[in-house]
Amino acid sequence: MHKRAAFFPGQGAQLTGMGCDLVDASPRAKDVYSRANDLLDFDLPALCFEGSAEDLEATEYQQPAILVTSIALLEALGERTDLRDSLTAAAGLSLGEYAALYFAGCLGFDDVVRLVHRRGRLMQEAADATQSGMVSLIGVDEDAANAICEDAREGQVLSPANLNCPGQIVISGDQSACDRAVDIAGERGFRAVALKVAGAFHSSLMQSAADGLAEVLADVEISAPQMPVLSNVTGAYHSDPASIRTLLVQQVTQPVRWQSCMERLIADGYESFVEIGPNRVLKGLMRKINRNAKTVNIGTIEDIRKQEETCRV
Repeated sequence: MHKRAAFFPGQGAQLTGMGCDLVDASPRAKDVYSRANDLLDFDLPALCFEGSAEDLEATEYQQPAILVTSIALLEALGERTDLRDSLTAAAGLSLGEYAALYFAGCLGFDDVVRLVHRRGRLMQEAADATQSGMVSLIGVDEDAANAICEDAREGQVLSPANLNCPGQIVISGDQSACDRAVDIAGERGFRAVALKVAGAFHSSLMQSAADGLAEVLADVEISAPQMPVLSNVTGAYHSDPASIRTLLVQQVTQPVRWQSCMERLIADGYESFVEIGPNRVLKGLMRKINRNAKTVNIGTIEDIRKQEETCRV
């Protein structure tokens, strides 16, 4: 039997106008934005549908905007097909893991929206507390990335943050350490690109955010997964609710092992993947992880209609 999995993008996947076509075409998607807006302290539909690229950059707003758009796409798809019959596993990159856990039945709608908004605010506050950043290293493996971090650290924080795909690892830490890493990487023949982000996500500089998230998660009901769903921290499947709660806290300060997550699904016989969310970031990463894996992106109502026509969702 052909096995398909869903995956969901993380921060940085936002697009101006994302979701605006959904609300006119899908009553369920429209309801998602309305319900989410009632839970938040800012105008989410206005941000998603009309906000500028600059408006969408703030971590505390960007995270719930991407999450809710992904869920709205899920609901629009769900009007046409039983998704849990066609998509039998889930994963998400960083923020996207929350959408995956929602799809897998672990988190309820109200809880996941409030949780992600709080997560974004806590991460923004941690980023504001120190000068920090992230650098994408191109052409490196994990050993080379660790060596660059070790030599650039000089007593500061600097460590791998996102192990995305072969030849692409993002490192994260104090800004001056990131600056040194760019120079060292260049000297060693690697390309290094400083990323435009609020701070050093998935590093120990996010510890205050992890502590705050732990307090919030203590009061959130988490159910056992109704399908296999992968943990960014371990690259293995989530198990029980207590473990999910622990790993979501750890995820804030630990590296995202996205390549390992995808390789696990492929090893378990998943042959095709549906990226549900704005943009096509994960589809691009999958091409570098395994070119034989078929991936389609569902980011607009037109994407949904195309997949209906070809019977691939």
